[in-house]
Parts: sequence; C-alpha cells; structure tokens
Amino acid sequence: MGRRARSRRVPQQRPEGAGEDGGRRGDAGWEGGYPEIVKENELFERYYRELGIVPAGEWEQFMGALRQPLPATLRITGYKSHAKELLQCLKSKYFKELEDLEVDGHKVEVPQPLSWYPEELAWHTNLSRKILRKSPQLEKFHQFLVSETESGNISRQEAVSMIPPLLLNAHPHHKILDMCAAPGSKTTQLIEMLHADMTVPFPEGFVIANDVDNKRCYLLVHQAKRLGSPCIMVVNHDAASIPRLQMDVGGRKEVLFYDRILCDVPCSGDGTMRKNIDVWKKWSTLNSLQLHGLQLRIATRGAEQLVEGGRLVYSTCSLNPVEDEAVVASLLEKSEGALELADVSSELPGLKWMPGIMHWKVMTKDGQWFSDWESVPHNRHTQIRPTMFPPQDPQKLQAMHLERCLRILPHHQNTGGFFVAVLVKKAPMPWNKRPPKGVSTEPREVARPPQPADPPGGNAMDPSQLEEQPGAGVGDPEATERMEPVESYGARKDGVCGPPPCKKMKLFGFKEDPFVFIPEDDPLFSSIQKFYALDPSFPRSNVLTRTTEGKKRQLYMVSKELRNVLLNNSERVKVINTGVKVWSRNSGGEDFGCAFRLAQEGIYTLYPFIKSRVVGVSAEDVKVLLTQENPFFRKLSSEAFSQVKDLAKGSVVLKYEPDPTKPDTPQCPIVLCGWRGKASIRTFVPKSERLHYLRMMGLEAEERRRGPGRDAAGGDKANGDTADGDMADGDTVGGDTADGDTADGDTANGDTADGDMADGDTADGDTADGDTADGDTADGDIADSDTTDGDTAGQVTAGPEPGEAAVSSQPVAREVPTRPEDASGAPFDP
Repeated sequence: MGRRARSRRVPQQRPEGAGEDGGRRGDAGWEGGYPEIVKENELFERYYRELGIVPAGEWEQFMGALRQPLPATLRITGYKSHAKELLQCLKSKYFKELEDLEVDGHKVEVPQPLSWYPEELAWHTNLSRKILRKSPQLEKFHQFLVSETESGNISRQEAVSMIPPLLLNAHPHHKILDMCAAPGSKTTQLIEMLHADMTVPFPEGFVIANDVDNKRCYLLVHQAKRLGSPCIMVVNHDAASIPRLQMDVGGRKEVLFYDRILCDVPCSGDGTMRKNIDVWKKWSTLNSLQLHGLQLRIATRGAEQLVEGGRLVYSTCSLNPVEDEAVVASLLEKSEGALELADVSSELPGLKWMPGIMHWKVMTKDGQWFSDWESVPHNRHTQIRPTMFPPQDPQKLQAMHLERCLRILPHHQNTGGFFVAVLVKKAPMPWNKRPPKGVSTEPREVARPPQPADPPGGNAMDPSQLEEQPGAGVGDPEATERMEPVESYGARKDGVCGPPPCKKMKLFGFKEDPFVFIPEDDPLFSSIQKFYALDPSFPRSNVLTRTTEGKKRQLYMVSKELRNVLLNNSERVKVINTGVKVWSRNSGGEDFGCAFRLAQEGIYTLYPFIKSRVVGVSAEDVKVLLTQENPFFRKLSSEAFSQVKDLAKGSVVLKYEPDPTKPDTPQCPIVLCGWRGKASIRTFVPKSERLHYLRMMGLEAEERRRGPGRDAAGGDKANGDTADGDMADGDTVGGDTADGDTADGDTANGDTADGDMADGDTADGDTADGDTADGDTADGDIADSDTTDGDTAGQVTAGPEPGEAAVSSQPVAREVPTRPEDASGAPFDP
C-alpha cells in the first residue's frame, strides 16, 4: 500500500490541548498549513543582524514579514493577443466577487496590480495558496486560475520571480539563453517577449532553456508548451559546462553568442522562507559556502557565451552576500573590465529595493566570523575560499559599483526575498583574448575544428585552466577559431538530429527520439499544399517530425534560426524538446483529401500561411461552436453557413475578427481549429481553452463533474493534447506520446515531475532558480490534481445570458465509438 493510501486509512491523532475546533489548526489554512514548524532560527537572525542588510529600525518588520504566508500572485501573459480581454474579465467579474468576502475570519483583500509590472499584467492578493485551493467560497476563482493557467493565459508566479526577465530587456530579435530554467515561469516570460508582435509567426530570436535535472526538463517542456511557440528549445546540461553551440552563417560555422542570458542560479533559498517553511529549521551558512563555487562557475560560463554589448542577469532567491555580491564581485574582478554592472535603478519604477552592499564578512556554520581571507585558518581553506570576500583594494571595490545590485526585502512590498544584478559585456573575457598555448598567431587559411569547451568530467574550468587548453574558451569575434567550414564537423546532411553519442557525453534520463526535418520535396507536402492552399512563403524546410521510421504521425515547426542550431549541434547538445505541433495525422485522412488535420496548439503559427478552408465566424457562432459539440450548419450565422456548406469534409480554420461597432464582444482576433463533417461542424479545442474563449464571450462557464462511476479514462485523457480533439484521430493515449514524442507529451516522466519536483528542493534548482520562489506556483496548482481528476470527462456548460434559457451541451471528452465516424464525420483511429 502506498504512503498516501496508508495516510488515508490511519486516523489522524489530534494534538494534545487542541479544542473542539482543533486548536491552532483552525488557522492552519490561512497560515499556509505549517503550524507545527516554529519560525525561529537564532543563527539566521544573528547572521543578518551583523551584516546589516536590513535598514536600521526595520528589523522587526523584516522578521514579521518572513513569518507571514506568502501572498498569491498571478501574471497575465502578454504573449496572447487577448491579454487585455482577460484582464478586463478579471477586473469586472472575478475580482468584484472577492469584495467584502471573509474566509476563516480573515477579510479577503481584493487583488491589486503590482505597481512596477508593466500594463497591470501582474496582480497580488493576501490569499495563501492553501486557502485558495481549499476554501469553498473561492472555488470558482480557483477553477478560473487553474483553467487559465493550463491554457497558458495566466502564470501563477511569485512576484520577485518576475523581475529578472523584465531587467533582461529582451526583444523579438534576441538570441536568449536561460541557463537554469526549470520549472519555467521565467522562460515563459522570455517567450512572451519574443512574441511581442503576434502578427509575426516566426520571430528572428529564440530561447534556449537549459536545466541540469533531466526530470525537471519535462516540467520545463510542460510550461513552455502552453504558449505554443516555434522559438523555444529545451536542453539538458550542467549549466557550469554548457557547450558552446555553432550556427551556419554564409556557409561557415560561427560560434553562437547570445544577446541575453538569464543566470538564475541554484541557491540556499533563504528568501523563500515565507513559502518553503522548512528553510527555518534547515538554514545554515554552510549552504551558502557550498554553493558559492557552483554559482561562480555558472555565471562565468554565461559571461563567456554572451555577445559583446549583450546583457546578463544574475539572480538568486537568497539574501546572503556570499551568494550575491561575492559572486558578482569575483566575476567582475576576473573579467578585468570586460564586464560591468549596469545601473537599472530607473527601469522598474515602483519597485522598492536596497542597493548592494560593499562590505561583508563570512561566518561558518558554528558561528565563527572571518572578515578577510588572511584570517581564515588553513584547515578551513577547503570550505572558505578567497572569492567569498570583498576585494581588499578600495579603489577596485569602488570601481565595481556593487551598489547597482538590487536586493528585495520581504517587508517592503510584501514579497519574498530576492537578489538581482545586471551585467553588460564590453569586451571578450580576458582568457578568450589570448591565443591558446602552442597555437601560432599567424593567420591560417583553414581554421581548426573546435575543441570541447569543458573537461569530460562536466565541471567548469577556471580561467587559468582555460588558458592552458587550446580552444577551451569561446573565441573572440575576430579570432580564426570562430569560424570553420560547414562540412568539416558534425553537420547532418540528411536533416536528422539525434541525441549526442554516449562516448562524447554522459546521458541520463529518458532516451529522446530524433528530430527529423522533412525534405521540401517530400510527397506528403503535395496533399497538404493543395488542401490548405499554403502560401508560397510557407517555410517547408522548418517542418520536422520525431521518427525516422513508419508513418509520420505528428508534424512540428521551428523557426529557421532554431533549425540552424539543431542541424549544426546534434553532436554537442542533448535536446529534450523543440517546435510546436501544427498537424496531426488522421486515420483514413486521404479520403478527405489530406492525411493531416490542423492542431490547435500551433494554429497561431500556421494560420498566416493558410489561404483555403478558412471560415469567418461571428461571436454568436463562437458561442454555438464552443457550447455544442456537433452543431448542424443551420445553427451558424448565414455568413458562416454559406462558407461551410460548399467545403469538402476535413479540417478547417474558424476565424473570428473583432467588430469595433460592438464593444461588448471580444476586441481581439480568435483562431480555432475545427472539423467540417457531413452536416455538422465541431471544434478541436482543449477544455481549458474552450473555457477561456467562453469567458471572453461573456458566458459563465461551468464544469459539471460526473459521479464516482465516471469514465476512468476521462481523467487521464485530460492530459492536455487529448482534449484538443486528438481523440478524434487516435491520439487517445496521450497525444504526442503516441508517436514516441516523449519530450512533448509530458508523459515520459511528464507531469509526475511537475508537482513534487517544483516544490521545495532548495538545493537542486528550485531554489536554484529563484523559482522556489515560484516553483510550484509556476505551473501552479495544475499539479495538485485539479486538472487530472476527470474534469475533462465532465461537461462544459454556458450559463444563460439575461433573458435566455441555458444552452445545454454535450460532453467535451467522449469514449471512442465503435463505428468509424462520429456525427460530424471526423475519423477515429483507435
């Protein structure tokens, strides 16, 4: 019997002294559910009092804030064109319902916008996560948050975790590296920045999101997948030794330097005490001393791969200067002027922060203090390193401008604790300027092949080692090692990008299927081209699949820049996932003129190239299509009916255009995938998106759950892709995983990683990422069984508009019938 099953059967003992209301447990929900943990740590208080990071007279407020539960925060994604519509829906409906509401004797504060976040797209409230999940009065609001989080329109993310991507100041043409990306809430912010202009399906830039933990990479895929971007690639490497990548530029390979790098490193996480209550009893200065070296290696590796003029953001969810200013100071010192701290004090107006400190001391876990390296006894040299202390030269220290670092204290704006530093690269790192030993400085006609950037053991080297090994550092832009002939190394002529050979890299976790780019003259394109009348500008070369054998079941698209990266680095990098699904194979689809139907998750990428089978629909048509599973043509408006009736059976695009003369209707375009049957039409839209669009149309969406005897498959089919109509073409076993796409389906270890992995391990990258600050809120409470309890097997019902009767609906998810077609003529492939 599992641990959870045992806990359900064994009656819980009531603590001694608890009254009939359970004593202190009566407030457990409001306090975050950890009343038994004493929020005291004498060493913590002694350490930070001595360092003086808290202004005089504010210590009690600082400690009081740390003992309070962290408020719930949410961010409306700016990526979708209908962010403003959702914001209006939140303000006018859900926030109003929270007015004058009391839960467990506490007045619920109406959510307020974060003053420093642009366009009112981030909000916070005094509700803790536990009370939000468990209170009956807040059930509708919680369901709204879960549904919108799953569809990618809301990210439930801690406030301070939103700061680093904003300071990165990314633009659509930037090449971005997120070095410690899981669980992925910051990565989604970066993707949104790439897609600032939704009319451009393929931005020039891209995001490469890396994490050292193979399992957490799948959580990262789950997060990024919600946004449906062709410009994201998830890779699995140790950030301290992440390999240099190359791109084909004019027939030659050049080292890839990034315009923006987010370096959100593993940390001790004492800024997350309000959420990770265990930190109170586990906190010790030893955690910081052990992590300092890793943090410095990761930051150094990031600086090496940054382009001149580029921006690197270093951040932690720790308040400790050993992990913060000490790392930044050491990086600046070894850069010898190649890096400098940027003054970002005016970039986020409204944000309250404290400047970085110039002087600090180091304390051991037993409370012994050291003010400089000379005072450290020899037997402590393995634990305490010289880079942990501030520079001894006052002029050098002053020139570093450590006061430009930002430290966010919890009591200033009711947030978690956080540290951010923004560095700009002015020149190549010094060890990259010097030619490697034994290599002639005379120009050569043919550049040598690149050497591995890091030792086989996977640990980053320090600069002295880099100087002694040819090719160890990234070459300076003028160096001959920057370029080499394309045909000399690692290119895959057949367009197949498989995992790197085991001899060159230790691989852990799940074996990934290859990424196979489909030749432009492949016969499958002819039927697709004819059926959908694709524009001549459609980039066929960017279409890929995940199998080299058998029928191609799913087709994905990436941007041309990511295609370049994939084809030229298959020997160097372990790619977990990339691309957005645009087509899925139908069984017997040839009978309808095309074997592939459109996939909703990639429709915004693909739609601009489709010139046929596009049906214009009105707001009323959208309501009918989303509340009835297979409405007959006659239920549509006359304009939509006239377009549909002459179309052949098969996949269609349903396009809603806003009408400025009707301000009560959504004022943003909506694109849906549908299926034109014999006499009816249906939409292939995931449940969460269906609910989202109904809310945009002004209808109150309700979910009617089945009883205990509901179809067991209903819950599991709620796994994202199956709800998007994949049941209709045979992907009933989890959508993308049917074609072996373990990276995309989240099922390889998938969403099992997405609850427990995201919540709490401060040493392995949750804290690491500043996202323990947003760890399990990033993917929110999707992981806490709100979306896998069979709701997809339930029904979506639109509440009646004033003066109208309720519209009855059919189940969104159904069992597969035994006959080959459903009422709409959509084929099934069991």
